[in-house]
Amino acid sequence: MSATAASAELERASRAIDYFVGEFQPSYRLLAQHMALPLVLTPELVNFIRNRFLRAEGVPWVAEVDLLLSDLCRPAGFELYMMSSAVRSRLLGQLEQDERFGRQRLEAIARSLMTYNHYLSRTNGLSAPLLQAQQWAAMVYLQPQREAAVGEIAAEFARHGAAAPEIGPFPPIQPAELARLAQIVQELAPELQEYRDLLEYARLITQVGAQPQAIPVEDWQKTYQVLDTELHLPAELLPGGVGIEASWLQGLQPFEFETGTVEFVETLEEPAENDGVVLESFEFETAQISRGAAGGWDIERRRGSAQQFVEKLGDGTGLAMVFVPGGKFMMGSPDDEPGNNDDEKPQHEVEVSPFYLGKYPVTQAQWRAVAALPQVERALKPEPSHFKGANRPVERVSWHDAVEFCRRLSRHSGRDYRLPSEAEWEYACRAGTTTPFYFGDALSSELANYNGNATYGEGPEGEYREETKDVGSFPANGFGFYDMHGNVWEWCADDWHDNYDGAPNDGSAWVDENPTKIKRVLRGGAWYVNPKNCRSAIRVDFSPVSAIDVIGFRVVCAASIA
Repeated sequence: MSATAASAELERASRAIDYFVGEFQPSYRLLAQHMALPLVLTPELVNFIRNRFLRAEGVPWVAEVDLLLSDLCRPAGFELYMMSSAVRSRLLGQLEQDERFGRQRLEAIARSLMTYNHYLSRTNGLSAPLLQAQQWAAMVYLQPQREAAVGEIAAEFARHGAAAPEIGPFPPIQPAELARLAQIVQELAPELQEYRDLLEYARLITQVGAQPQAIPVEDWQKTYQVLDTELHLPAELLPGGVGIEASWLQGLQPFEFETGTVEFVETLEEPAENDGVVLESFEFETAQISRGAAGGWDIERRRGSAQQFVEKLGDGTGLAMVFVPGGKFMMGSPDDEPGNNDDEKPQHEVEVSPFYLGKYPVTQAQWRAVAALPQVERALKPEPSHFKGANRPVERVSWHDAVEFCRRLSRHSGRDYRLPSEAEWEYACRAGTTTPFYFGDALSSELANYNGNATYGEGPEGEYREETKDVGSFPANGFGFYDMHGNVWEWCADDWHDNYDGAPNDGSAWVDENPTKIKRVLRGGAWYVNPKNCRSAIRVDFSPVSAIDVIGFRVVCAASIA
């Protein structure tokens, strides 16, 4: 494409972006900019990025649908969408030049995309070629991952362009794969300017499909040196050779371009096996509370999806364990958060590895099933709770009781169950949000079980139920977890510390080597507390022998990252 044609294409892209933003609201521009880094978008990925970066920026959840159905995106398969190269380029340039975000935000999106890709690779959510392209799209924005991505792309070019034995009905090269790789390189070209031979080689591969006669002899004879890989234009693609025949490219999706398309397989419907368990998708309702136009509080509800496995406990009882993708987050509360406490400081970045966490607090039915298993170290009461109900959270369990539950469950299942660390608990609770609650800047008794007579800031008053409620009675957070605000306090594995000075930043539990402390950590709030004490950052200390009707727990199971 000539410089004049490229400039005209970018101008058309700018007009399309401005029209999209003008049709809705200014925050939609920020959403589009954040979604331009991945090569292919899915509803789940758009939701993941918006929750992780844009909840605090006032971008409503409905903007996700508006973007995918707008003229900025085009369908590219079942629940797959793409932006044109010009639109992507313009949006990414705008984000990088934004004084609030700049290059750091692009790199943060890239890191999050790598985390999301890792999650999809474990759940068989997307085909290998698409995951490979998405991973390269993230890696080129990071150093030293960029060089690693270039090396992988060059190796793929060499593999698919190599001569094959002169037998069989197939061509000695794989032109569809070469075309796919060339298109990916062209999409990522702004970040690959230092690798001129790679860009030139990709351009030639594309030209083979359009105007092979126009390729100068010196170009197809040239050796293109990309890091440690030497690339040559396959002679079979030149005039009189094999060429890229249309019949070889039919039906390949979703990377549509003039010389061919990229193969893609739709999201798998059947459960996938990971870590020795069968993962299955589940849907849930989540919500966001925000100021309404009339000054009140509006609650927007939407659907989400996640992956889980169910640990069978016997007597038809199961324990749902939800997969949590690893990532980084800011643990603790910022200074300007209403109701923040000194023990939530200093706010600090923590990197958490993937894990599974109980979808709900442990219920009384689940407790009864595990309490019937052989004792490991201490006896457990089968019916400890004050507020009775099979699906209510178990309460009146001490920290030592919860640890015994984990030990019995580990022996029964052959998997390592334990209490979550504080960092794992808060990471799962926030689900990518930075607001006081995973629902937003306020809390409503329509969304959680707490003392609704009290308010948080200017938030709404509500109902005070004065008892626990069945787990799952309220909307989930963005990861698919229920009741992490209110209902019952939840034990964590950590010893109590008065603040986060010296806290680990790898997501592990903070346990003293020579423990002299007699207190452990509780998180999440309970049915009797005001909303201030249900925030994502709230933490309190309690004796590990305490067993009262406001304390329960949920469990973690390790997830392999091999």
